[in-house]
Amino acid sequence: MDVTTYHNDIRRTAQQLAETRLTLASVKSSTFGKLGFYAVDGAVDAQPLFLANVPIAGGTHNVLYVATENATLYAFDADTGAVLWQVSTLGAGEVPSDDHGCDQTTPKIGITATPVIDRSRGPNGVIYVVGMSKDSGGAYHQRIHAIDIATGGELFGGPTEITGSYPGTGSGSVNGVVPFTPGQYIERASLLLLNGVVYTAWSSHCDTLPYTGWLIGYSADTLKQTGILNVTPNGEMGGIWMGGAGLASDGTSIYFLDGNGTFDATINAQDMPIRNNFGNGFLKVTPSATFALQVNDYFEPSNTVVESNQDLDLGSGGVLVLPDVTDINGNVQHLAIGGGKTRVLYVVNRDSMGKFDSNADHIYQPLYSTITGPMFTAPAFYNNTIYVGPAGDHLKALPVVNAMVATSASSQTTSPAGNWNFPGLAPVISANGNTDGIVWGVENTTPTAVLHAYDASNLAIELYNSNQAGTRDQFGNNKFISPTVANGKVYVGTKTGVMVFGLLGG
Repeated sequence: MDVTTYHNDIRRTAQQLAETRLTLASVKSSTFGKLGFYAVDGAVDAQPLFLANVPIAGGTHNVLYVATENATLYAFDADTGAVLWQVSTLGAGEVPSDDHGCDQTTPKIGITATPVIDRSRGPNGVIYVVGMSKDSGGAYHQRIHAIDIATGGELFGGPTEITGSYPGTGSGSVNGVVPFTPGQYIERASLLLLNGVVYTAWSSHCDTLPYTGWLIGYSADTLKQTGILNVTPNGEMGGIWMGGAGLASDGTSIYFLDGNGTFDATINAQDMPIRNNFGNGFLKVTPSATFALQVNDYFEPSNTVVESNQDLDLGSGGVLVLPDVTDINGNVQHLAIGGGKTRVLYVVNRDSMGKFDSNADHIYQPLYSTITGPMFTAPAFYNNTIYVGPAGDHLKALPVVNAMVATSASSQTTSPAGNWNFPGLAPVISANGNTDGIVWGVENTTPTAVLHAYDASNLAIELYNSNQAGTRDQFGNNKFISPTVANGKVYVGTKTGVMVFGLLGG
């Protein structure tokens, strides 16, 4: 039942396959609804995480971990709502960062990215979290913390200041070096724990220059920096944002989309950009044996420079790494999918992603007309089907057959009557193995948001929404939240706490 990372696993499938209580029959407004509300001290922009049976202070608890933009991390008893512990990621005399004049994360920036948990490290298990702050002298800080899941104590000598530099002449560079300047960046994309390293990714406050795109790794055992990569070192922009979705992985490499920024349309003999600028790309980074980082493969749309100039970033949405699939000839294909503001879904072969050609896209499968709205969320995967929730479109189910993604939906939502508001829907799935599949998502409306539940086998069947029982289940909006499903409950972050949904009277 544990949910230790954004969308349940490093592939970011968003599937919870051990759910026995929330069924197609039980999720309806007469038997399912609001159970409670866990109040916190700031906006909850990170996905809440869940651990079952955690020994704490002589007892055993199911625990919900909640991070806030007031730079606080809470451990709640997931069943009663009691606060087991809470800690601040602020240093002495510090406050959370201001919003830098950007309305994406406002008015405070504390903990924005979804943390990641490893139950095998430390004396009890560890939750890794990045916090932003501002000190009394006006300087900004980004720090990575390793927090004991049972006590809330700092581990491994942490926290560690996130700093660094990279060779280049790009935005903000000084004497051929690009510095990582903490105040210029926000850690929005969810953390990835891969092979003993916690990876962080960095974007800007809106598009305020100077900034470039960074991927930085820290040892899960020591919090020492293991590797650093700038994806636009001789250009500008190219931030890694993905609407809060997680850096994705197949267990070996890291996959992500970066935003509008410099791309070198002139490529070398290896089809790599001549100045190592990969703005607006679908990127693959394979850490070396020493954890050094570089872009090993990539895909750029043929009109990528025009897209960047028009703020049509590929990196507005997230990446899904598919499980291995077999094509019509019996060959196993290793695929990933993602899309952004251009209303195109790109399916890449992870072994040969397509690189760049100004005359044509050399990609495994582009889906040019499957969605009619931009992606600001990540796809999900269940029962050989991809689920996507673009803004200005319906939630759609796209079957994967013979290693090809259907170009039209096998089903789509009809409720609400219109299309999803910005930023669309970030779908997550609960199921009992291959049965009772339910697709959950939060609709961003003002002043109240709406939790929806659909039959995964036919999205036209809405099982439940939080407006069906009048005001009983209603809650405040929070545009980029992704719900967490665990142990018969659904947890939804808001601007003031976490709504808890489940079976009524049981």
